[in-house]
Order: sequence, then structure tokens, then C-alpha cells
Amino acid sequence: MVKIKDIASKSGFSQATVSRLLKGDESLSITDETRSKIIHTALSLGYDRSKIKTVLEKIAVLFWLTEQDELQDVYFVKLRRSLEKYSKLNNMEIVIVKHEDGIDSIPVGVSGFIGVGSFSSKEAKQLKSILPKGVFLEINPEQDLFDTVKPDTDRMTKKAIDCFLDNNYKNIGFIGGSFHNPDADNDEVDSREAVFRCYLESKNILQEKYIYSGGKFAVSQGYELTLRLIDELKDDLPDAVLIASDTIAVGALQAFNEKGISIPEQVSIISINDNDIAKFVSPPLTTFRIDVDEIAKTAVELLLDQLVYPRSITKMILVGSELIERKSFVKI
Repeated sequence: MVKIKDIASKSGFSQATVSRLLKGDESLSITDETRSKIIHTALSLGYDRSKIKTVLEKIAVLFWLTEQDELQDVYFVKLRRSLEKYSKLNNMEIVIVKHEDGIDSIPVGVSGFIGVGSFSSKEAKQLKSILPKGVFLEINPEQDLFDTVKPDTDRMTKKAIDCFLDNNYKNIGFIGGSFHNPDADNDEVDSREAVFRCYLESKNILQEKYIYSGGKFAVSQGYELTLRLIDELKDDLPDAVLIASDTIAVGALQAFNEKGISIPEQVSIISINDNDIAKFVSPPLTTFRIDVDEIAKTAVELLLDQLVYPRSITKMILVGSELIERKSFVKI
């Protein structure tokens, strides 16, 4: 068991100073450098983090979000709450910085950051010069500079296709949005669509006519894309459709319902995300649950790892998923 005297000996400060700091004595007057050295020494020796009663680090959570659909915002609200929860459990104080505030508004004394949203390579490099320790969630423009935590949507896409094939569906469609590249300022194929194409092509069953994608991950976009699919394909509808997100799926269901197309009798649907709304639409969505809480927990742990044990390499962690079966698709 690590004792106060061990931390004092290793850090070079008195036992009294170490003890007062770890007990959260607000009257203790020490420099930020001294404070940081004692805390990092304690953690590196294996001192129980839960016994430290003072704020260990201040971190910035950068919300770089473009205009979001109201339902999509639910995801980011849950993510923010989870980040706050796990930061607090690890004695870390968070400061929220929004895109409109800019990187220059990050306050002095911040030890690291967690980035949420769409950042350019230029912004990532700027962050590296002023705040070298950080974690990006989902989209990382510079994977050699910072750690990454993201849901394994590639695996979800393949598992969805396998579910359809196991249920003898051969005519499989895709409805999704596009990825906006902030560096080139243009829309590109989203990774879910790219994996969808590649995986079906490897099985020689890719049918281009069943792919409808582009635009934002929004309810309105799902509605418009699905209306196009129905109007253009008429009686030649796919047997099953993978939809890139629940937000888009809500709009797709609206379109199918308006046109009198029964789900799942005529078209089976699997979606991705498991937003709260997924269980309340008609029919309720079968969807892959992305564990927002686990993503936030992992991001905080990765940042903490960098702060306590500095390293020159970066890490990427893919978070798995669980298929939640509801009425839009049911396995045989």
C-alpha cells in the first residue's frame, strides 16, 4: 500500500504538504507546478485515486458541432452528462468550450481536452501546440497526434448485413448521410456506406440501385431519401435496408408509412445508434445500441492515462455494440 511518506520521499516535498493537498485542504498555498508534481507522483506510485479529495486536473471538453437535428442532439446531451460524471469520479474538473468560442478561448491551467464533433487538421495541429494531451471522439483528423475513441460502426454494418443474409434477404439497401470533410469543405462518402458497399461486393450481391445516401444525418434527409427510393424503385423495393442512424431512420419510417409500405412485412429495417426515440416510433426500430456512457468513460480513462503516464504513441479504441431487436426487423 502506498503511504504519504512514500509520495513525499519520491516527490521531494514534506509529508504535511502532501497530506494536506491529498485531503483537499483549500487553505494550502502551493504553486500549480508543486501541486501537479505531488499528484502525478502519487498516481504513478499507485495511490488510490478515490482517496484524493482535491481536483487533480482541469480538462476542456470541446464541442465542435455543426447544426444538428433535434433528435441527434439527444446523443450529445447524453454524452456531455456522461463526460461530466466520469470526470467528477476521477477528480477532474471540466470546462466546456464551444466551436463559436474557438480554440483561443481555452482557459489557462487546462491539462488536456476531449474533442467532440468535426475538427480540421489545422485545428488539431493548433491544439497539439498548446494542449498536447487529448482524445477525439469518433472523428480524429490527426490520428498520429491524439488518441481516438469511436463506436465500431464498421463492425455494426457488417453484422447488420449478416443478419439480413441469415434471414435469406438478398436484395439489401442502404440509406444514409454523408461525412463533411472540414479540410476540403465538401461532402464525402460516410464510412458506413463505404463498408456496406465493400462487404456486399465481396459477397457478389451489391446492387447500386438500392443505395440512397447524402446530406445531413437528419430526420428530413431520411424522409427525402426514402421518398426518392420509393418513387424511383416502385415495385422493385429492397427486401431489407440498413439505415446509417436512428435519426435518418425516423424520417425513413415516415416516408414508408405515408406510402403505405408495411415494415417489416415488405421491407425490414436495421438502424444504428439506439436513440431514445427508437423504441417509440412505429414500428419500433431494431438498432445497434451505441453505449454513450462507455464511450465517455473510455475517453476520460484514455486522457487520464496520458496525463499520468506520458507516451509518444497514440491509441485508438473501438467500442462494440449490442443489437436491440424490436419490430422493424426480427431474426428468424
